[in-house]
Amino acid sequence: MDLWTTLHGALSGGLVAPPLWAALAVIVLVLLVLGYTGAPLWLWALVGAAGLVGFGAPVWMLAVFGVLALVFNVPPIRQQLTRAVMGLMDKMGFLPAISATEKEAIDAGTVWVEGELFSGKPDFTKILAEDYPDLTDEERAFLDGPCEEVCRKTVDWDVMQRRDLPPEVWQQLKDDRFFGLIIPKEYGGLGLSPSANSAVVEKLASRSPTLGITAMVPNSLGPAELLIHYGTQAQRDHYLPRLARGEDLPAFALTEPGAGSDAGAISSKGVLFRGEDGEIYVRLSWKKRYITLAAVSTVLGLAFKLEDPDNLLGKGTKLGITCALVPTDAPGVKLGERHDPLGIPFYNCPTSGKDVVLKAEEAIIGGTAGAGRGWRMLMECLSVGRGISLPSSSSGGAKTMLRIASAHAVNRKQFGLSIGKFEGIEEPLARIGGIAYILEAARRYTNGGLDKGSKPSVVTAMMKYNATELYRMVLNDTVDILGGNAISRGPRNTTASAYTNMPIMITVEGANILTRTLMIFGQGAIRCHPYALKEMLAVEAGDVKAFDRAFWAHIGHVVRNATRGIVLSATRGLLAGSPVSGPTAKYYRKLAWASASFAFLADLAMGTLGGNLKRKEKLTGRFADIFSWMYLGSAVLKRYEADGRRAEDLPFVHWSMQYALHQIQQAFDGLYANIEVPGATWLFRGPIAAWSRFNRIAAAPSDDLGQKVAQAIQVDSPQRERLSNNLYVSADPTDALGRLEHAFRLVNQAQPVEKKLYKAIKAKQLPKKVHPAKLVAMAVEQGVITPEEADLLQRAELARTDAIQVDHFSLAEYMETSTHPHATAPEHGPMPVGDDMLATGDGALGDGAAGAPDATVTPTTSTAR
Repeated sequence: MDLWTTLHGALSGGLVAPPLWAALAVIVLVLLVLGYTGAPLWLWALVGAAGLVGFGAPVWMLAVFGVLALVFNVPPIRQQLTRAVMGLMDKMGFLPAISATEKEAIDAGTVWVEGELFSGKPDFTKILAEDYPDLTDEERAFLDGPCEEVCRKTVDWDVMQRRDLPPEVWQQLKDDRFFGLIIPKEYGGLGLSPSANSAVVEKLASRSPTLGITAMVPNSLGPAELLIHYGTQAQRDHYLPRLARGEDLPAFALTEPGAGSDAGAISSKGVLFRGEDGEIYVRLSWKKRYITLAAVSTVLGLAFKLEDPDNLLGKGTKLGITCALVPTDAPGVKLGERHDPLGIPFYNCPTSGKDVVLKAEEAIIGGTAGAGRGWRMLMECLSVGRGISLPSSSSGGAKTMLRIASAHAVNRKQFGLSIGKFEGIEEPLARIGGIAYILEAARRYTNGGLDKGSKPSVVTAMMKYNATELYRMVLNDTVDILGGNAISRGPRNTTASAYTNMPIMITVEGANILTRTLMIFGQGAIRCHPYALKEMLAVEAGDVKAFDRAFWAHIGHVVRNATRGIVLSATRGLLAGSPVSGPTAKYYRKLAWASASFAFLADLAMGTLGGNLKRKEKLTGRFADIFSWMYLGSAVLKRYEADGRRAEDLPFVHWSMQYALHQIQQAFDGLYANIEVPGATWLFRGPIAAWSRFNRIAAAPSDDLGQKVAQAIQVDSPQRERLSNNLYVSADPTDALGRLEHAFRLVNQAQPVEKKLYKAIKAKQLPKKVHPAKLVAMAVEQGVITPEEADLLQRAELARTDAIQVDHFSLAEYMETSTHPHATAPEHGPMPVGDDMLATGDGALGDGAAGAPDATVTPTTSTAR
């Protein structure tokens, strides 16, 4: 009896003989190998035929199999089946319809490493090979020179009180070409790379949100960017040198009351007509809001819908969204008003225009040839800008908060101990340190792609959304740690402006809810998927051959990723391999596991929901989270390699990767609990969800790991400086951040001296309960410490005590600073302590610290840290 007959009989009888278990195992193994490796269809057919023959399948079954193999492997024959599938999908409206504006948004930009992560089988060797650029000597000189100087001239409290940057700062921004960072040198600009542009914004924003915003906006989406890429030569020759020198100040007017997230709904209108001189003119009318720099601008970039009722350009009467340059002194332009965005005094303004008439060839960006091309211009420029301005502000802000929070945690003492030693403070400190590491890694990695000319619209959307959301977490943690020092405004406050500015960052350049639910995955699923867009375009064009190639390759893609997901889940990623060895190798394997599962679920959702998927925003948001954290995790791994695999950085790498993978796991849990699959919903919400909870990709970072991160940033070390570089940190001990850092360094230097005193107390060489000042004097007398060490203790305590003070005003001063835009509060100097330099209740050697058991009291009674 042959194997086929034996197997058929055993299965029919409900029993499988032991030898046949081995045969079944071999079949399953072969299928898994074929699926896992993504074997081509002809190989499946060959293996299938060999298996049938080997098992002694009857002739009729071999004949049926042969016919099917022929149908699916010979394209001209298969295309007859494909035609029917294509027609059915078109009739059912299964594939989402793509509007003209959606198509331009999808087409705008390029696919970069995100395509690897979406594939289900990412090539991490390729991902690691991407650039992680540093600055050139010329770029570094600009940061260390003009950037440092303009930051020194800017005091954020003064900016907030005067409701503007100082005149000398405005002048330096113009003189040193801060408004021409991206303008090529041949037009008088600085011609900085995206990496350098990002670094400049990062440093300026670390000093003052208003300073950062004012400099970043002209170098993001706006007239300069649009002119560089799309302007006519005459337009570039006229405007770019003036913009670079600051003679012209630009603003870009896009948002309207009825067109925010849906920029395609703008109602601003332009109408072409022929003037009496025979020239073609455009008559513009608009009403815009939230336009940064508009009130002080000299040239307005305007987005509007263009009509050509007489078809003067021969392109039809409805030309669509167009961008134009409007001199703000043109008749009919209305400026001069401002919004008040949460009190942050950068210029943010409404503007309107009524019957503003300009020559079309001069006004329309790109001349009349640019008529109707505005939407693509906007999408391409926005896709780059999202990856630079706000991510760099967020990274710089997070690194600044790392310095502020860690310095305060060391300087502020309760129960005789620096509050950074309490686990309740260590927990948010670890998040601050870990997130700052992630953001800087992603900032530099993304800039590496932008420097090469990539325009990855999905990656930059990820960066805008995740960078600002993560920075919001960092700010919340920092404010919690600082307590009263964070909420008491004045010259000493280091967090209030950043905290107030945070919702603005969340809102602008594509509101975060929209960016997460629509752009990252909604558009990313089409843009990054290797076959989905090809299928849609083939159906739209009625191209059977193109659809045939894409559709059947898509089926193989799904099979491969389903198999990889099963195998990698069962082996916890061990079979995925890693391009590196050592302590980070496991993270590459887990990211590969996540990618396979993500890719399969994405296809499952697209296949079952079709065009309805983009309306399932809760699901697309969770897909966006997985996609984003795969990218952020890849950036972290690249940073570790680019930084030379420093062992001292491993706690930050481990924390960051475990946090990233835990976010991925939580998003998968949400998908399994909510995804609906016809006939199989129970499978995902039941067994698969249970398996996922049991076999987790990663848990959250442990308390011990978090402690290592928190302790590392509380030490005055080269590592802390390196991990929080490219900021403006004043050396002036009367500056807000400079004061904190000055005290932090002295307190760190004094810690070994304090340990000598503790050791002497424990050895009963010094008394346990005695006034701190007397204790120090006794320690000098008995030779426990030197006079120089006693002096260090005194200086450290003076600086520490001064650093934890908050501003206070007389009633008259308070009313003056609240009502007069140019008033400034008095600067309060060090708290006078006289001879009792160590006598404060929370001093370095207060009663709680003198006896070790008393130092274990949990600091829950403190109302302000």
